Amino acid sequence: MARLRKLELLVPTWTNPEAEHAVHPRVGLTSLAERRRTELTKMLGELKEAEASADVVAEQYNELLTARSSGDVEILKGRANASRRIEELGLKARETFWGLVPTHIDDTIQPMERSPDLPLLERGLRMRTIYLQSMTASKQALEYASAMHRLGGEVRATPTLPMRLLIFDQEIAIMPMDPENPTAGAVIHRSPAVVAVALSLFDSYWARATELFDPDDRADDTPLTPHEAEVLRLLAGGAKDEQVARLLGISLRTARRITANLSERLDAASRFELGVAAAKRGWV
Repeated sequence: MARLRKLELLVPTWTNPEAEHAVHPRVGLTSLAERRRTELTKMLGELKEAEASADVVAEQYNELLTARSSGDVEILKGRANASRRIEELGLKARETFWGLVPTHIDDTIQPMERSPDLPLLERGLRMRTIYLQSMTASKQALEYASAMHRLGGEVRATPTLPMRLLIFDQEIAIMPMDPENPTAGAVIHRSPAVVAVALSLFDSYWARATELFDPDDRADDTPLTPHEAEVLRLLAGGAKDEQVARLLGISLRTARRITANLSERLDAASRFELGVAAAKRGWV
């Protein structure tokens, strides 16, 4: 009876408030259904608000995991977050990219045309990479390293490496959060002191590492990058380094570095010799 009263299926009569009568099922249940519909609509609204709040909290938490910073330190939890952030930093790199790569490059490596290293090489970044000597046991890995070499990257190998280390522009050092667990994530350091230590570590291993390929094996007919081709065209037209930098939207240092790399590649001691050598190869 109490349940019926609560559902308004048992109500006081008009003529005698102390008496009760049952509401017709069609009327009572229709009214009950409408009330339930109203309650459900309200609950759905609350659920949507809760979901929106959850999305906000999740986004804030994700930002905390992927970009929690304290001064010059940025923490990236998880391999996916770390890879995405490293790719972003690679797109912003201007001059150099050094790397210690202790993990073995196996036969699952993606082709060079789909590698994140290719855009860096095409943009003219100077790249130095140290791999483990064990990589030479993999035909595909060795072909990948050879492709890097042909495109201008410097590649060396050593028996052991302490951990994975990436250095962009000698200003940003990226280290694993846990060297024993590559899936844990990475830590980005911008502190000059930490970067200096990272550079010292890289340089010490670079000095002891073995060249995988003869520098003279780098093919002179390797296609020019878009920047290199445009720099040659502008230089052939008499443009100075400042004009080249301004027209290409790059820094003066980058323009000079591209010119120096081209001169070294073509064994040219002057801009005149560079122009002659480039013309012989049909590059200008």
